[in-house]
Amino acid sequence: MHSHDQDHGHGHSHDHGHHGHSHGAGAPKQVLVWSLLATGGFVVFELAAGLKAHSLALISDAGHNATDALALLLALFAVFLHSKPADESRTYGYHRAGVLAAFVNALALVLLSGWIVWEGWQRLVTPEPVNDTAMLWVAVGAMVLNGSIMLALHSSDRNDINLRGAFLHMLGDLLGSAAIVVGSLVMRYTGWTRVDPVLSLLISGLVVWTAWDIIRDSLNILLEGLPKGIRLEEVTSAMRAVKGVMDVHDLHIWNIGSNSTALSCHVLIEDMPPSLSDRILNDLNHVLNHHYSIHHTTVQFEHVSCAISDTGCVIPVGAQAAHHHH
Repeated sequence: MHSHDQDHGHGHSHDHGHHGHSHGAGAPKQVLVWSLLATGGFVVFELAAGLKAHSLALISDAGHNATDALALLLALFAVFLHSKPADESRTYGYHRAGVLAAFVNALALVLLSGWIVWEGWQRLVTPEPVNDTAMLWVAVGAMVLNGSIMLALHSSDRNDINLRGAFLHMLGDLLGSAAIVVGSLVMRYTGWTRVDPVLSLLISGLVVWTAWDIIRDSLNILLEGLPKGIRLEEVTSAMRAVKGVMDVHDLHIWNIGSNSTALSCHVLIEDMPPSLSDRILNDLNHVLNHHYSIHHTTVQFEHVSCAISDTGCVIPVGAQAAHHHH
């Protein structure tokens, strides 16, 4: 029923330079190791200072910093996996490791903020005395640390969802630390101790806000959703406009990693020799590459539409349709 399956999977314009971020793995790796050590050390210091100063804002900020350390650790782990080539069991390589790391990390942040809200509420009901001087200097130190790490991460790679996750954490922490500096000065001059739990509640709101974007983007990639900024009808129309293409169907576009996009489809063409169909394939790849940055394509040419077969081209669900494949 179908044409001889000209699966041009091997003929697509594979951009092997897109294999993760291994091209710049050295630089991000050094930045991540340095950032992880600095953040880890500061978490211990800030937690101790928060307990001593009796400041929930500092303790919550230490918790936020701890998840930043986790973000950096997971990002480092992802850079290591990205540099591993594809193998027999992971035929796409390890691109998704970084995306999964970002997702787990963002969920951890949301859980942490839930704990901060609970503790903050308790403090609002029954205010407790806080050492505002310790709050001030620890928060200033946190601002310097987070600002330095942000600059280092920003210059590394702003496209990687995982490094972006780490960067957003640092931005959230920098804003949180700035709020603590202001809060400690307010407490010093007004004696209003409820500033501390109010700040902790604001920090937790900031945590959820920074985490939500990462959860949404990483979940879209993990669920093989359509990549951000791409519209299916638009891609279909662009492919149908290529000379020699009669129809495009069974089109799937998904992200392998945070910035490596793949596409597979069936293309209906007239019966012609392979030399002519190769020209159509090159034209299709040119359109996909230049207009949509899709570098990994698998195009199956057909001379008779597979819509007249028993189940059409849809991906079968369940064992009863398992034998129908292209």
